[in-house]
Amino acid sequence: MMRESFIATTTELLDDDPRTALVLADISAEPFAPARSRHPERVLNVGIREQLMASVAGGLALTGMRPYLHSYAPFAVDRAYEQLKLDLGHQDVGAVVVTIGGSYDASAEGYTHQSPGDVALLDTLEGWTVHVPGHHDEVPAMLREAARHDDRVYVRLGLQENDRAHPDAGRLVVLRRGGPLVVAVGPMLDPVLEATTGLDVTVAYTNRPRPFDAEGLRALTGGEVVVVEPYLAGTSAAAVSAALEGVPHRALHLGVGRREVRRYGSWRDHAREHGLDAPGLRASIMDFLS
Repeated sequence: MMRESFIATTTELLDDDPRTALVLADISAEPFAPARSRHPERVLNVGIREQLMASVAGGLALTGMRPYLHSYAPFAVDRAYEQLKLDLGHQDVGAVVVTIGGSYDASAEGYTHQSPGDVALLDTLEGWTVHVPGHHDEVPAMLREAARHDDRVYVRLGLQENDRAHPDAGRLVVLRRGGPLVVAVGPMLDPVLEATTGLDVTVAYTNRPRPFDAEGLRALTGGEVVVVEPYLAGTSAAAVSAALEGVPHRALHLGVGRREVRRYGSWRDHAREHGLDAPGLRASIMDFLS
């Protein structure tokens, strides 16, 4: 559903805004075929060349265009990291990188199609805004907002979705008030709400982990904070530590572990293996708070 929202919204942007461009590396080329037929000069498919995709986007941005580029996360971020660093960052131009696959959505394709470290990689670069929607209805606003400026933006789409959208969750949104703070990022919200049923905790949600809502975190943290993210565990540790500098606290960071799960299975199987399903999260949170 998130991928369909991306395709529909980006197609509308291509029709409505002559500054919008789209660069593909074969992935999703077919559903964008109608847009390409209408805007052949602004919808470019470079083939299975993800580094070239990022470089072309950098060139388009230098001409004043607003490029969107799209592929699986391991191809658009891991494989094209050098081009993101140099052709966008070093040139001081922006683009909107929209990925699918994420941590283990494409589990049946094996580890080549998995990227739990994508956000951690982008954290090594300057000036990236990172959106991690938890519902497909949160996606259009992210893409449309990105069209209004020239910054570097990453939109991480996934198969896992929450039951309802929270479109204004760039800053931390409190959904349950109580004791210690549990922050859920993107699609981790529903598992966190289920995992903390009956526990005296505050649950807050964000779908924009970068820049992290430092002000909101300081206001909500009373001494203990748990951060649950759908990618590499500890990715936000530095951001949380910086936000809470001078505030006595303990922190637990839950996410995808570094151990590779070599059995394919489904994304649900991988979530369970990494302790990111509701029972696994409940066990980790209760152990930390006890």
